[in-house]
Amino acid sequence: MKTPRSTPGDRLKAAIGAAALQGLLVYALIAGLAVKMPGAVDSRLVLFGILSPPPPPPEKVEAHPVRSTKPEGAASPPNLRSKASEIVAPVPIVLLTAPPPIVAAPRPGIGSDRSAGAADVAGPGTGAGGMGNGTGSGGAGNGDGDGGNDTPPRWIKGRIKDSDYPHAAKEAMIQGTVSVRYTVAVTGRVTDCIVTRSSGNAELDATTCRLIQERFRYRPSKDEDGDPVESIIVENHSWVIGDPDRQAATQAP
Repeated sequence: MKTPRSTPGDRLKAAIGAAALQGLLVYALIAGLAVKMPGAVDSRLVLFGILSPPPPPPEKVEAHPVRSTKPEGAASPPNLRSKASEIVAPVPIVLLTAPPPIVAAPRPGIGSDRSAGAADVAGPGTGAGGMGNGTGSGGAGNGDGDGGNDTPPRWIKGRIKDSDYPHAAKEAMIQGTVSVRYTVAVTGRVTDCIVTRSSGNAELDATTCRLIQERFRYRPSKDEDGDPVESIIVENHSWVIGDPDRQAATQAP
């Protein structure tokens, strides 16, 4: 059997193929082991927030109406409806009638004073005189006096002080003069006090009479036989703010 011989051309081709194969293997090995170096690293810090996930939506609960087994009743009667009044009441007009003036002596209990009407002739005075028709005592007349020998009542005690000023009237700076008439009983106590001329304030008027009846005491009037009798006193009392030493405006001497 003959063995084929290789020619120099065949050996050259085989050497070239073997070299190409080895070069390919070397390239593949180098490419597989190559490491890529990273570029410049950015050192800046970036802040970012992490939002929490939103809560789940509420679960919808569907209501299932339950039909009542109770029998239905009758409808209720219609309700009443209120309607505003179309008529407006007018503001009442109150007319205050001024009381008539009362003529009074400047000082009480001075029947012999000329300014109080005392005279030795007949006349309409209110003091003591020889004759007259006044309310004082006289030798003769149709007044309330009993005659020439009776004695007038004399004040013993009792005062209206500045601290007695009604609080509401004092705060409102209300002042005024109250004219009163009251009876001195045989016991010396004061009764039946009435206001003959108002101060313009009901509280001042009422306080004046109340304090006079509570505090004032007199030695009663006496007739010609020396027996105590009732008598009438007419006086004025002034309420003045800012006078701490003010006492009763009128009192028997």
